Amino acid sequence: MLRFSKLLFVFLLWGTALVSQNDLILSVQAFERHAELSWTYSGSDAAYFQIRISKNQGAFVDLQRTTSEKYIHFTDPDTLESYRICVQALDGLLEPLAFSDTVFVEENKMSDEELMDMIQKASFRYFWDFGHPSCGLARERDSSGDLVTIGGSGFGIMAILVGIENNYISREQGLQRLLKIVSFLQFADKFHGVFPHWMDGRTGDVIQFGQYDNGGDLVETALLMEGLLTARSFFDGSSPDEQALRKIITKLWEAVEWDFYSKNNSGVLYWHWSPQHEWRINHAIRGYNEALIVYLLAISSPTHAVPPTYWQTGWAGGNYKNGLSYYGYKLPVGPAYGGPLFFAHYSYLGFDPRGIKDQYCNYFVQNQQHTLINWAYCASNPLKHKSYSAECWGITASDDPNGYVAHEPVSRDNGTITPTAALSSLPYTPEYSMNALRYFYFEEGEKLWGPYGFYDAFNPSKNWYADSYLAIDQGPVVGMIQNYRTGLLWRNFMLNAEIQTGLEKIGFVEDLLSSPEAAGQEPSWNLVPSFGAGGFEVQTIEKNVTIQVFDESGRLLESRPYQKGELIGIHYTPGKYLVTIKEQKKLGYRWFVKI
Repeated sequence: MLRFSKLLFVFLLWGTALVSQNDLILSVQAFERHAELSWTYSGSDAAYFQIRISKNQGAFVDLQRTTSEKYIHFTDPDTLESYRICVQALDGLLEPLAFSDTVFVEENKMSDEELMDMIQKASFRYFWDFGHPSCGLARERDSSGDLVTIGGSGFGIMAILVGIENNYISREQGLQRLLKIVSFLQFADKFHGVFPHWMDGRTGDVIQFGQYDNGGDLVETALLMEGLLTARSFFDGSSPDEQALRKIITKLWEAVEWDFYSKNNSGVLYWHWSPQHEWRINHAIRGYNEALIVYLLAISSPTHAVPPTYWQTGWAGGNYKNGLSYYGYKLPVGPAYGGPLFFAHYSYLGFDPRGIKDQYCNYFVQNQQHTLINWAYCASNPLKHKSYSAECWGITASDDPNGYVAHEPVSRDNGTITPTAALSSLPYTPEYSMNALRYFYFEEGEKLWGPYGFYDAFNPSKNWYADSYLAIDQGPVVGMIQNYRTGLLWRNFMLNAEIQTGLEKIGFVEDLLSSPEAAGQEPSWNLVPSFGAGGFEVQTIEKNVTIQVFDESGRLLESRPYQKGELIGIHYTPGKYLVTIKEQKKLGYRWFVKI
Protein backbone atom coordinates (compact mmCIF):
# COMPACT_ATOMS: atom_id res chain seq x y z
CA MET A 1 0.00 0.00 0.00
CA LEU A 2 1.33 3.43 -0.95
CA ARG A 3 1.92 5.84 1.90
CA PHE A 4 2.44 9.57 2.16
CA SER A 5 6.10 10.46 2.25
CA LYS A 6 5.07 13.69 3.88
CA LEU A 7 2.03 15.87 4.45
CA LEU A 8 1.99 19.40 3.13
CA PHE A 9 -0.69 21.66 4.56
CA VAL A 10 -1.66 24.68 2.51
CA PHE A 11 -3.87 27.40 3.99
CA LEU A 12 -6.36 28.98 1.60
CA LEU A 13 -8.11 32.33 1.82
CA TRP A 14 -10.21 32.48 -1.38
CA GLY A 15 -7.02 31.76 -3.29
CA THR A 16 -5.44 28.93 -5.20
CA ALA A 17 -2.81 26.57 -3.87
CA LEU A 18 -0.86 24.27 -6.16
CA VAL A 19 0.79 21.32 -4.45
CA SER A 20 2.15 18.08 -5.78
CA GLN A 21 3.23 14.65 -4.66
CA ASN A 22 4.15 11.73 -6.86
CA ASP A 23 2.26 12.07 -10.17
CA LEU A 24 -0.93 13.69 -8.90
CA ILE A 25 -1.09 17.48 -8.67
CA LEU A 26 -4.05 19.00 -6.83
CA SER A 27 -5.25 22.61 -7.04
CA VAL A 28 -7.93 23.92 -4.69
CA GLN A 29 -9.70 27.26 -4.88
CA ALA A 30 -11.65 27.98 -1.72
CA PHE A 31 -14.64 30.27 -1.19
CA GLU A 32 -17.19 30.77 1.53
CA ARG A 33 -19.37 27.65 1.40
CA HIS A 34 -17.59 25.76 -1.37
CA ALA A 35 -14.23 24.73 -2.77
CA GLU A 36 -13.36 23.93 -6.37
CA LEU A 37 -10.89 21.10 -6.86
CA SER A 38 -8.99 20.28 -10.03
CA TRP A 39 -6.07 17.95 -10.55
CA THR A 40 -3.78 16.47 -13.14
CA TYR A 41 -2.42 12.93 -13.17
CA SER A 42 0.59 12.18 -15.33
CA GLY A 43 -0.17 8.49 -15.62
CA SER A 44 -2.59 6.82 -18.03
CA ASP A 45 -3.70 3.97 -15.79
CA ALA A 46 -6.22 5.72 -13.51
CA ALA A 47 -9.80 4.48 -13.80
CA TYR A 48 -11.16 6.63 -10.97
CA PHE A 49 -10.23 9.42 -8.62
CA GLN A 50 -11.21 9.26 -4.96
CA ILE A 51 -11.66 12.52 -3.07
CA ARG A 52 -11.07 12.16 0.66
CA ILE A 53 -11.77 14.60 3.47
CA SER A 54 -10.88 15.00 7.14
CA LYS A 55 -12.83 17.28 9.48
CA ASN A 56 -11.91 18.35 13.00
CA GLN A 57 -8.52 16.63 12.79
CA GLY A 58 -10.29 13.30 12.38
CA ALA A 59 -9.50 10.41 10.10
CA PHE A 60 -9.84 10.78 6.36
CA VAL A 61 -13.07 9.42 4.90
CA ASP A 62 -14.19 8.95 1.32
CA LEU A 63 -16.12 11.94 0.00
CA GLN A 64 -16.67 11.24 -3.71
CA ARG A 65 -15.41 8.91 -6.41
CA THR A 66 -15.33 10.32 -9.94
CA THR A 67 -13.84 9.82 -13.37
CA SER A 68 -13.53 13.58 -13.86
CA GLU A 69 -10.51 15.68 -12.92
CA LYS A 70 -12.68 18.35 -11.30
CA TYR A 71 -14.97 18.43 -8.29
CA ILE A 72 -16.98 21.08 -6.44
CA HIS A 73 -17.40 20.54 -2.71
CA PHE A 74 -20.20 22.42 -0.92
CA THR A 75 -20.40 22.77 2.85
CA ASP A 76 -23.02 23.75 5.44
CA PRO A 77 -24.42 27.22 4.62
CA ASP A 78 -24.77 28.10 8.29
CA THR A 79 -21.22 27.30 9.42
CA LEU A 80 -17.76 28.36 8.33
CA GLU A 81 -15.88 25.10 8.01
CA SER A 82 -12.25 24.04 7.91
CA TYR A 83 -11.07 20.68 6.69
CA ARG A 84 -8.27 18.75 5.01
CA ILE A 85 -8.82 17.34 1.55
CA CYS A 86 -6.84 15.21 -0.88
CA VAL A 87 -7.27 13.05 -3.99
CA GLN A 88 -6.20 9.50 -4.80
CA ALA A 89 -5.80 7.98 -8.26
CA LEU A 90 -7.31 4.46 -8.38
CA ASP A 91 -7.03 1.64 -10.85
CA GLY A 92 -9.94 -0.45 -12.08
CA LEU A 93 -9.79 -2.63 -8.96
CA LEU A 94 -9.92 0.49 -6.76
CA GLU A 95 -6.32 0.06 -5.68
CA PRO A 96 -4.46 3.35 -5.12
CA LEU A 97 -1.95 4.44 -7.73
CA ALA A 98 -0.97 7.87 -6.44
CA PHE A 99 -1.84 10.40 -3.76
CA SER A 100 -1.98 14.15 -3.97
CA ASP A 101 -0.66 16.27 -1.17
CA THR A 102 -3.19 17.28 1.47
CA VAL A 103 -4.64 20.77 1.31
CA PHE A 104 -6.02 22.51 4.38
CA VAL A 105 -9.08 24.62 3.56
CA GLU A 106 -10.40 27.28 5.90
CA GLU A 107 -13.58 29.12 4.91
CA ASN A 108 -13.98 32.82 5.57
CA LYS A 109 -16.80 35.30 5.09
CA MET A 110 -16.93 36.89 1.66
CA SER A 111 -17.98 40.46 0.97
CA ASP A 112 -20.48 41.42 -1.72
CA GLU A 113 -17.60 42.47 -3.97
CA GLU A 114 -15.91 39.10 -3.53
CA LEU A 115 -19.13 37.23 -4.24
CA MET A 116 -19.74 39.23 -7.40
CA ASP A 117 -16.19 38.62 -8.54
CA MET A 118 -16.52 34.89 -7.85
CA ILE A 119 -19.65 34.71 -10.00
CA GLN A 120 -18.18 36.82 -12.79
CA LYS A 121 -15.00 34.78 -12.94
CA ALA A 122 -16.88 31.48 -13.06
CA SER A 123 -19.26 32.74 -15.77
CA PHE A 124 -16.32 34.21 -17.70
CA ARG A 125 -14.83 30.72 -17.92
CA TYR A 126 -17.73 29.69 -20.15
CA PHE A 127 -16.38 32.00 -22.85
CA TRP A 128 -12.67 31.63 -22.12
CA ASP A 129 -12.24 27.93 -21.32
CA PHE A 130 -15.18 26.71 -23.41
CA GLY A 131 -14.84 29.05 -26.38
CA HIS A 132 -14.58 27.16 -29.66
CA PRO A 133 -10.92 26.13 -30.11
CA SER A 134 -10.80 26.94 -33.83
CA CYS A 135 -12.41 30.36 -33.88
CA GLY A 136 -12.73 31.55 -30.27
CA LEU A 137 -16.46 32.26 -30.66
CA ALA A 138 -18.99 31.22 -28.02
CA ARG A 139 -20.82 27.93 -28.32
CA GLU A 140 -24.60 28.23 -28.11
CA ARG A 141 -24.72 26.05 -24.99
CA ASP A 142 -22.37 23.72 -23.16
CA SER A 143 -23.47 20.77 -25.31
CA SER A 144 -23.25 22.47 -28.72
CA GLY A 145 -20.04 20.99 -30.09
CA ASP A 146 -19.01 22.98 -33.17
CA LEU A 147 -22.16 25.12 -33.25
CA VAL A 148 -21.36 28.72 -32.30
CA THR A 149 -23.77 31.58 -31.73
CA ILE A 150 -23.28 35.08 -33.08
CA GLY A 151 -25.22 37.11 -30.49
CA GLY A 152 -23.79 35.10 -27.61
CA SER A 153 -20.32 35.70 -29.06
CA GLY A 154 -20.93 39.44 -28.83
CA PHE A 155 -21.57 38.94 -25.13
CA GLY A 156 -18.49 36.73 -24.93
CA ILE A 157 -16.30 39.43 -26.46
CA MET A 158 -17.44 41.81 -23.74
CA ALA A 159 -16.80 39.12 -21.13
CA ILE A 160 -13.19 38.96 -22.33
CA LEU A 161 -12.85 42.71 -21.72
CA VAL A 162 -14.17 42.16 -18.19
CA GLY A 163 -11.67 39.33 -17.76
CA ILE A 164 -8.84 41.70 -18.60
CA GLU A 165 -10.02 44.48 -16.28
CA ASN A 166 -10.53 42.05 -13.40
CA ASN A 167 -7.17 40.31 -13.98
CA TYR A 168 -8.62 36.91 -14.86
CA ILE A 169 -6.44 37.06 -17.97
CA SER A 170 -3.79 39.45 -19.26
CA ARG A 171 -4.47 42.17 -21.81
CA GLU A 172 -2.24 40.30 -24.27
CA GLN A 173 -4.18 37.06 -23.81
CA GLY A 174 -7.46 38.85 -24.42
CA LEU A 175 -6.06 40.67 -27.43
CA GLN A 176 -4.87 37.46 -29.06
CA ARG A 177 -8.25 35.79 -28.50
CA LEU A 178 -10.01 38.77 -30.07
CA LEU A 179 -7.67 38.71 -33.05
CA LYS A 180 -8.49 35.04 -33.51
CA ILE A 181 -12.21 35.82 -33.42
CA VAL A 182 -12.20 38.73 -35.86
CA SER A 183 -9.82 36.97 -38.24
CA PHE A 184 -12.30 34.10 -38.41
CA LEU A 185 -15.27 36.44 -38.82
CA GLN A 186 -13.68 38.10 -41.85
CA PHE A 187 -14.05 34.90 -43.85
CA ALA A 188 -17.21 33.44 -42.29
CA ASP A 189 -20.56 33.40 -44.08
CA LYS A 190 -22.24 36.78 -44.28
CA PHE A 191 -25.34 37.97 -46.09
CA HIS A 192 -24.98 41.61 -47.11
CA GLY A 193 -22.53 41.94 -44.23
CA VAL A 194 -24.94 40.31 -41.77
CA PHE A 195 -24.00 37.13 -39.93
CA PRO A 196 -26.30 34.13 -39.40
CA HIS A 197 -27.70 33.18 -36.02
CA TRP A 198 -25.60 30.00 -35.92
CA MET A 199 -22.48 28.92 -37.74
CA ASP A 200 -19.96 26.10 -37.73
CA GLY A 201 -17.00 27.08 -35.55
CA ARG A 202 -14.60 25.11 -37.74
CA THR A 203 -15.59 26.42 -41.17
CA GLY A 204 -17.66 29.58 -40.70
CA ASP A 205 -20.49 28.05 -42.70
CA VAL A 206 -24.07 28.95 -41.77
CA ILE A 207 -25.98 26.39 -39.72
CA GLN A 208 -29.73 26.55 -40.32
CA PHE A 209 -31.63 27.95 -37.33
CA GLY A 210 -35.18 27.37 -38.57
CA GLN A 211 -37.06 26.13 -41.61
CA TYR A 212 -36.43 29.30 -43.61
CA ASP A 213 -33.64 30.76 -41.48
CA ASN A 214 -30.38 29.95 -43.25
CA GLY A 215 -29.17 33.47 -43.95
CA GLY A 216 -28.53 36.73 -42.16
CA ASP A 217 -29.91 37.50 -38.69
CA LEU A 218 -29.89 41.24 -38.05
CA VAL A 219 -30.57 41.05 -34.30
CA GLU A 220 -27.79 38.54 -33.64
CA THR A 221 -25.44 40.64 -35.76
CA ALA A 222 -26.32 43.77 -33.77
CA LEU A 223 -25.43 41.99 -30.52
CA LEU A 224 -22.11 40.94 -32.06
CA MET A 225 -21.39 44.50 -33.24
CA GLU A 226 -22.24 45.82 -29.77
CA GLY A 227 -19.41 43.67 -28.42
CA LEU A 228 -16.98 44.43 -31.24
CA LEU A 229 -17.43 48.20 -30.97
CA THR A 230 -16.91 48.01 -27.22
CA ALA A 231 -13.68 46.08 -27.84
CA ARG A 232 -12.56 48.60 -30.46
CA SER A 233 -12.64 51.37 -27.86
CA PHE A 234 -11.11 49.20 -25.14
CA PHE A 235 -8.06 48.21 -27.20
CA ASP A 236 -6.87 51.76 -27.79
CA GLY A 237 -3.12 51.08 -27.73
CA SER A 238 -0.53 51.81 -30.40
CA SER A 239 0.87 48.29 -30.78
CA PRO A 240 0.56 46.72 -34.25
CA ASP A 241 -1.80 44.05 -32.91
CA GLU A 242 -4.17 46.53 -31.27
CA GLN A 243 -4.18 48.68 -34.39
CA ALA A 244 -4.90 45.60 -36.51
CA LEU A 245 -7.77 44.61 -34.24
CA ARG A 246 -9.38 48.03 -34.50
CA LYS A 247 -8.97 48.00 -38.29
CA ILE A 248 -10.64 44.60 -38.72
CA ILE A 249 -13.50 45.52 -36.36
CA THR A 250 -14.10 48.72 -38.31
CA LYS A 251 -14.13 46.73 -41.55
CA LEU A 252 -16.72 44.27 -40.18
CA TRP A 253 -18.84 47.08 -38.71
CA GLU A 254 -18.87 49.16 -41.87
CA ALA A 255 -19.71 46.11 -44.02
CA VAL A 256 -23.08 45.52 -42.33
CA GLU A 257 -25.78 46.60 -44.79
CA TRP A 258 -28.44 47.73 -42.34
CA ASP A 259 -30.21 49.57 -45.15
CA PHE A 260 -30.58 46.38 -47.21
CA TYR A 261 -32.56 44.84 -44.34
CA SER A 262 -35.10 47.67 -44.66
CA LYS A 263 -36.59 45.77 -47.63
CA ASN A 264 -36.52 48.65 -50.10
CA ASN A 265 -36.69 51.42 -47.51
CA SER A 266 -39.97 50.24 -46.03
CA GLY A 267 -39.58 52.27 -42.83
CA VAL A 268 -38.88 49.22 -40.69
CA LEU A 269 -35.98 46.76 -40.42
CA TYR A 270 -36.42 43.04 -40.96
CA TRP A 271 -34.90 40.30 -38.83
CA HIS A 272 -33.97 37.75 -41.55
CA TRP A 273 -32.91 37.42 -45.15
CA SER A 274 -31.36 34.52 -47.05
CA PRO A 275 -30.42 33.99 -50.70
CA GLN A 276 -32.63 30.91 -50.85
CA HIS A 277 -35.75 32.15 -49.06
CA GLU A 278 -35.22 35.92 -49.27
CA TRP A 279 -37.88 37.66 -47.10
CA ARG A 280 -39.99 34.51 -46.55
CA ILE A 281 -39.91 34.82 -42.75
CA ASN A 282 -41.03 38.47 -43.06
CA HIS A 283 -40.35 39.28 -39.39
CA ALA A 284 -40.34 43.05 -38.90
CA ILE A 285 -38.28 44.24 -35.93
CA ARG A 286 -40.55 46.37 -33.77
CA GLY A 287 -40.28 47.22 -30.10
CA TYR A 288 -40.43 47.07 -27.34
CA ASN A 289 -38.19 44.05 -26.86
CA GLU A 290 -34.47 43.18 -26.80
CA ALA A 291 -33.73 44.76 -30.20
CA LEU A 292 -33.26 48.46 -29.39
CA ILE A 293 -29.56 48.04 -30.21
CA VAL A 294 -30.47 47.12 -33.81
CA TYR A 295 -31.96 50.51 -34.55
CA LEU A 296 -29.30 52.41 -32.62
CA LEU A 297 -26.56 50.76 -34.68
CA ALA A 298 -28.47 50.98 -37.97
CA ILE A 299 -28.97 54.73 -37.56
CA SER A 300 -25.37 55.17 -36.34
CA SER A 301 -23.74 53.30 -39.23
CA PRO A 302 -21.25 55.45 -41.17
CA THR A 303 -21.71 53.42 -44.37
CA HIS A 304 -25.17 51.82 -44.52
CA ALA A 305 -27.35 53.90 -42.22
CA VAL A 306 -31.12 54.00 -42.28
CA PRO A 307 -32.88 57.35 -41.71
CA PRO A 308 -33.38 58.47 -38.09
CA THR A 309 -37.14 58.33 -38.71
CA TYR A 310 -36.85 54.54 -38.50
CA TRP A 311 -36.71 54.99 -34.73
CA GLN A 312 -40.34 56.08 -34.83
CA THR A 313 -41.68 54.22 -37.88
CA GLY A 314 -39.82 50.98 -37.24
CA TRP A 315 -38.61 50.49 -33.68
CA ALA A 316 -41.47 52.35 -32.00
CA GLY A 317 -43.92 51.81 -34.85
CA GLY A 318 -45.98 49.13 -33.13
CA ASN A 319 -47.65 48.91 -29.74
CA TYR A 320 -44.72 50.66 -28.06
CA LYS A 321 -45.99 52.86 -25.26
CA ASN A 322 -47.35 51.51 -22.01
CA GLY A 323 -47.75 54.07 -19.20
CA LEU A 324 -49.54 51.70 -16.81
CA SER A 325 -48.43 50.83 -13.29
CA TYR A 326 -47.86 47.31 -11.98
CA TYR A 327 -47.31 46.79 -8.26
CA GLY A 328 -46.96 50.56 -8.01
CA TYR A 329 -44.21 50.85 -10.64
CA LYS A 330 -45.07 52.81 -13.76
CA LEU A 331 -43.75 51.24 -16.97
CA PRO A 332 -43.07 53.79 -19.74
CA VAL A 333 -42.97 51.40 -22.71
CA GLY A 334 -43.31 47.73 -23.53
CA PRO A 335 -45.78 44.91 -22.88
CA ALA A 336 -47.75 44.32 -19.69
CA TYR A 337 -45.44 43.64 -16.73
CA GLY A 338 -42.46 44.42 -18.99
CA GLY A 339 -41.95 41.01 -20.59
CA PRO A 340 -38.93 38.73 -20.01
CA LEU A 341 -36.11 40.48 -18.17
CA PHE A 342 -33.60 39.96 -20.96
CA PHE A 343 -35.27 42.98 -22.60
CA ALA A 344 -33.41 45.04 -19.97
CA HIS A 345 -30.02 43.42 -20.62
CA TYR A 346 -29.12 42.55 -24.21
CA SER A 347 -29.18 46.05 -25.72
CA TYR A 348 -27.73 47.58 -22.57
CA LEU A 349 -24.53 45.61 -22.12
CA GLY A 350 -22.90 48.35 -24.18
CA PHE A 351 -25.46 51.12 -24.57
CA ASP A 352 -25.44 53.24 -21.41
CA PRO A 353 -29.00 54.55 -20.95
CA ARG A 354 -28.35 56.70 -17.89
CA GLY A 355 -29.18 60.37 -17.89
CA ILE A 356 -30.56 60.58 -21.44
CA LYS A 357 -33.98 60.10 -23.01
CA ASP A 358 -35.69 59.96 -26.37
CA GLN A 359 -39.24 61.14 -27.02
CA TYR A 360 -40.61 58.07 -25.22
CA CYS A 361 -38.61 57.59 -22.03
CA ASN A 362 -35.35 57.37 -20.15
CA TYR A 363 -34.34 53.75 -20.78
CA PHE A 364 -32.49 53.34 -17.51
CA VAL A 365 -35.73 54.23 -15.77
CA GLN A 366 -37.60 51.86 -18.11
CA ASN A 367 -35.25 49.01 -17.22
CA GLN A 368 -35.33 49.82 -13.53
CA GLN A 369 -39.13 49.84 -13.46
CA HIS A 370 -39.26 46.65 -15.52
CA THR A 371 -36.92 44.95 -13.05
CA LEU A 372 -38.84 46.20 -10.02
CA ILE A 373 -42.08 44.85 -11.49
CA ASN A 374 -40.44 41.47 -12.05
CA TRP A 375 -39.13 41.49 -8.48
CA ALA A 376 -42.49 42.58 -7.01
CA TYR A 377 -44.33 39.92 -9.00
CA CYS A 378 -42.09 37.17 -7.61
CA ALA A 379 -42.31 38.62 -4.10
CA SER A 380 -46.13 38.68 -4.21
CA ASN A 381 -46.22 35.27 -5.96
CA PRO A 382 -49.82 35.35 -7.25
CA LEU A 383 -49.56 31.84 -8.75
CA LYS A 384 -48.20 30.40 -5.48
CA HIS A 385 -45.04 28.88 -6.92
CA LYS A 386 -42.67 27.25 -4.46
CA SER A 387 -39.75 29.40 -3.22
CA TYR A 388 -40.78 32.63 -4.99
CA SER A 389 -39.97 35.53 -2.66
CA ALA A 390 -38.27 38.91 -2.41
CA GLU A 391 -34.97 37.02 -2.38
CA CYS A 392 -35.74 34.24 -4.90
CA TRP A 393 -36.81 36.08 -8.02
CA GLY A 394 -36.05 36.65 -11.69
CA ILE A 395 -38.17 35.56 -14.68
CA THR A 396 -36.75 35.54 -18.19
CA ALA A 397 -36.06 33.27 -21.16
CA SER A 398 -34.26 30.07 -20.17
CA ASP A 399 -34.33 26.32 -20.07
CA ASP A 400 -37.11 24.83 -17.96
CA PRO A 401 -38.48 21.34 -17.18
CA ASN A 402 -40.24 21.22 -20.56
CA GLY A 403 -37.59 22.73 -22.83
CA TYR A 404 -36.84 26.41 -23.49
CA VAL A 405 -39.37 29.19 -22.88
CA ALA A 406 -39.29 33.00 -22.85
CA HIS A 407 -40.71 33.16 -19.32
CA GLU A 408 -42.42 36.34 -18.15
CA PRO A 409 -44.79 37.31 -15.34
CA VAL A 410 -48.35 35.96 -15.50
CA SER A 411 -48.65 34.68 -19.06
CA ARG A 412 -45.52 32.50 -19.22
CA ASP A 413 -44.70 31.87 -15.59
CA ASN A 414 -44.42 28.17 -14.79
CA GLY A 415 -42.37 28.46 -11.62
CA THR A 416 -38.94 28.68 -13.28
CA ILE A 417 -36.40 31.09 -11.78
CA THR A 418 -33.42 32.05 -13.93
CA PRO A 419 -30.38 33.50 -12.09
CA THR A 420 -29.29 35.70 -15.00
CA ALA A 421 -32.51 37.71 -14.64
CA ALA A 422 -31.75 39.10 -11.19
CA LEU A 423 -27.95 39.07 -11.45
CA SER A 424 -27.84 40.96 -14.75
CA SER A 425 -30.17 43.57 -13.22
CA LEU A 426 -27.63 44.67 -10.60
CA PRO A 427 -27.26 48.14 -12.17
CA TYR A 428 -31.01 48.70 -11.81
CA THR A 429 -31.82 47.05 -8.46
CA PRO A 430 -28.54 46.56 -6.59
CA GLU A 431 -30.07 45.68 -3.21
CA TYR A 432 -32.67 43.24 -4.52
CA SER A 433 -30.22 41.68 -6.96
CA MET A 434 -27.60 41.16 -4.25
CA ASN A 435 -30.24 39.53 -2.06
CA ALA A 436 -31.03 37.18 -4.95
CA LEU A 437 -27.34 36.48 -5.52
CA ARG A 438 -26.92 35.48 -1.89
CA TYR A 439 -30.04 33.33 -1.97
CA PHE A 440 -29.00 31.50 -5.12
CA TYR A 441 -25.55 30.82 -3.74
CA PHE A 442 -26.11 30.15 -0.04
CA GLU A 443 -29.52 28.48 -0.22
CA GLU A 444 -29.48 26.77 -3.62
CA GLY A 445 -25.80 26.66 -4.46
CA GLU A 446 -25.23 22.96 -3.90
CA LYS A 447 -27.69 22.17 -6.71
CA LEU A 448 -27.41 25.35 -8.73
CA TRP A 449 -23.64 26.02 -8.91
CA GLY A 450 -21.37 24.34 -11.43
CA PRO A 451 -18.09 24.80 -13.30
CA TYR A 452 -19.23 27.97 -15.12
CA GLY A 453 -21.16 29.54 -12.26
CA PHE A 454 -24.90 29.22 -11.76
CA TYR A 455 -26.64 26.74 -14.02
CA ASP A 456 -29.23 28.19 -16.35
CA ALA A 457 -32.40 27.89 -14.25
CA PHE A 458 -34.32 25.97 -11.60
CA ASN A 459 -37.95 25.21 -10.83
CA PRO A 460 -38.47 24.44 -7.12
CA SER A 461 -42.14 23.54 -7.64
CA LYS A 462 -41.04 20.60 -9.79
CA ASN A 463 -37.77 19.97 -7.96
CA TRP A 464 -35.97 20.59 -11.24
CA TYR A 465 -32.48 22.07 -11.62
CA ALA A 466 -30.85 22.65 -14.99
CA ASP A 467 -27.45 21.19 -15.70
CA SER A 468 -26.99 23.44 -18.74
CA TYR A 469 -25.29 26.71 -19.63
CA LEU A 470 -26.29 29.12 -22.42
CA ALA A 471 -24.04 31.83 -23.83
CA ILE A 472 -26.88 34.36 -23.94
CA ASP A 473 -27.50 33.89 -20.21
CA GLN A 474 -23.89 33.68 -18.98
CA GLY A 475 -22.75 36.72 -20.94
CA PRO A 476 -25.09 39.29 -19.38
CA VAL A 477 -24.11 38.07 -15.90
CA VAL A 478 -20.46 38.93 -16.55
CA GLY A 479 -21.11 42.18 -18.37
CA MET A 480 -23.94 43.75 -16.41
CA ILE A 481 -22.31 43.02 -13.06
CA GLN A 482 -19.23 44.80 -14.40
CA ASN A 483 -21.31 47.76 -15.52
CA TYR A 484 -22.62 47.92 -11.97
CA ARG A 485 -19.12 47.67 -10.49
CA THR A 486 -17.07 49.91 -12.81
CA GLY A 487 -19.12 50.90 -15.87
CA LEU A 488 -16.47 49.31 -18.10
CA LEU A 489 -18.62 48.20 -21.02
CA TRP A 490 -20.92 51.20 -20.93
CA ARG A 491 -17.96 53.55 -20.95
CA ASN A 492 -16.17 51.91 -23.88
CA PHE A 493 -19.22 51.41 -26.08
CA MET A 494 -20.29 55.02 -25.61
CA LEU A 495 -16.81 56.26 -26.58
CA ASN A 496 -17.52 55.31 -30.20
CA ALA A 497 -18.05 58.54 -32.11
CA GLU A 498 -20.60 56.88 -34.40
CA ILE A 499 -22.81 56.04 -31.42
CA GLN A 500 -22.80 59.59 -30.13
CA THR A 501 -23.73 60.81 -33.60
CA GLY A 502 -26.49 58.22 -33.85
CA LEU A 503 -27.99 59.20 -30.51
CA GLU A 504 -28.07 62.82 -31.60
CA LYS A 505 -29.73 61.87 -34.90
CA ILE A 506 -32.42 59.92 -33.06
CA GLY A 507 -33.08 62.90 -30.81
CA PHE A 508 -31.74 61.73 -27.46
CA VAL A 509 -31.25 64.61 -25.04
CA GLU A 510 -29.98 64.95 -21.51
CA ASP A 511 -32.51 63.94 -18.89
CA LEU A 512 -31.56 65.55 -15.62
CA LEU A 513 -34.66 64.98 -13.54
CA SER A 514 -35.46 61.37 -14.45
CA SER A 515 -31.93 60.09 -13.95
CA PRO A 516 -31.64 57.48 -11.21
CA GLU A 517 -30.22 58.71 -7.94
CA ALA A 518 -27.75 55.83 -7.83
CA ALA A 519 -26.02 54.94 -11.07
CA GLY A 520 -24.70 51.78 -9.50
CA GLN A 521 -21.03 51.90 -10.39
CA GLU A 522 -17.84 53.84 -9.89
CA PRO A 523 -17.46 56.76 -12.31
CA SER A 524 -14.77 56.76 -14.96
CA TRP A 525 -13.12 59.65 -13.14
CA ASN A 526 -12.47 59.71 -9.42
CA LEU A 527 -14.81 61.92 -7.41
CA VAL A 528 -13.42 62.30 -3.91
CA PRO A 529 -14.18 64.56 -0.93
CA SER A 530 -12.14 67.73 -0.86
CA PHE A 531 -10.30 68.75 2.29
CA GLY A 532 -11.47 71.97 3.85
CA ALA A 533 -14.77 73.33 2.62
CA GLY A 534 -17.49 70.84 1.73
CA GLY A 535 -17.27 69.61 -1.82
CA PHE A 536 -15.46 67.18 -4.03
CA GLU A 537 -12.57 66.97 -6.44
CA VAL A 538 -12.42 65.45 -9.90
CA GLN A 539 -9.13 63.64 -10.42
CA THR A 540 -7.32 61.81 -13.24
CA ILE A 541 -8.86 63.73 -16.09
CA GLU A 542 -7.15 62.44 -19.24
CA LYS A 543 -8.80 64.59 -21.89
CA ASN A 544 -10.12 68.10 -22.37
CA VAL A 545 -13.61 68.09 -20.91
CA THR A 546 -16.54 70.27 -19.96
CA ILE A 547 -17.95 69.83 -16.46
CA GLN A 548 -21.48 70.90 -15.62
CA VAL A 549 -23.09 70.94 -12.17
CA PHE A 550 -26.87 71.00 -11.65
CA ASP A 551 -28.90 71.19 -8.47
CA GLU A 552 -31.76 68.80 -7.66
CA SER A 553 -34.28 70.91 -9.55
CA GLY A 554 -32.21 70.70 -12.72
CA ARG A 555 -30.91 74.30 -12.51
CA LEU A 556 -27.48 74.72 -14.08
CA LEU A 557 -25.01 76.00 -11.47
CA GLU A 558 -21.76 75.75 -13.35
CA SER A 559 -20.51 74.90 -16.83
CA ARG A 560 -16.79 75.23 -17.51
CA PRO A 561 -14.19 73.70 -19.83
CA TYR A 562 -11.09 72.13 -18.27
CA GLN A 563 -7.79 71.16 -19.81
CA LYS A 564 -6.21 67.72 -19.70
CA GLY A 565 -4.40 67.10 -16.41
CA GLU A 566 -6.23 69.65 -14.27
CA LEU A 567 -7.25 68.80 -10.70
CA ILE A 568 -10.66 70.33 -10.24
CA GLY A 569 -12.18 71.26 -6.90
CA ILE A 570 -15.93 71.90 -6.76
CA HIS A 571 -17.48 73.32 -3.60
CA TYR A 572 -21.15 73.89 -2.80
CA THR A 573 -23.39 73.85 0.23
CA PRO A 574 -24.51 70.40 1.47
CA GLY A 575 -27.02 68.71 -0.80
CA LYS A 576 -27.32 66.53 -3.89
CA TYR A 577 -25.91 67.59 -7.23
CA LEU A 578 -25.83 66.13 -10.71
CA VAL A 579 -22.40 66.27 -12.32
CA THR A 580 -21.88 65.71 -16.05
CA ILE A 581 -18.48 65.32 -17.69
CA LYS A 582 -18.35 65.64 -21.47
CA GLU A 583 -15.53 65.02 -23.92
CA GLN A 584 -16.56 67.52 -26.58
CA LYS A 585 -19.82 65.64 -27.04
CA LYS A 586 -23.43 66.53 -26.58
CA LEU A 587 -23.89 63.47 -24.38
CA GLY A 588 -21.46 62.66 -21.59
CA TYR A 589 -20.99 60.74 -18.37
CA ARG A 590 -23.12 61.66 -15.39
CA TRP A 591 -23.80 60.70 -11.79
CA PHE A 592 -25.30 62.15 -8.63
CA VAL A 593 -23.01 63.37 -5.86
CA LYS A 594 -23.92 64.11 -2.26
CA ILE A 595 -22.04 66.81 -0.34
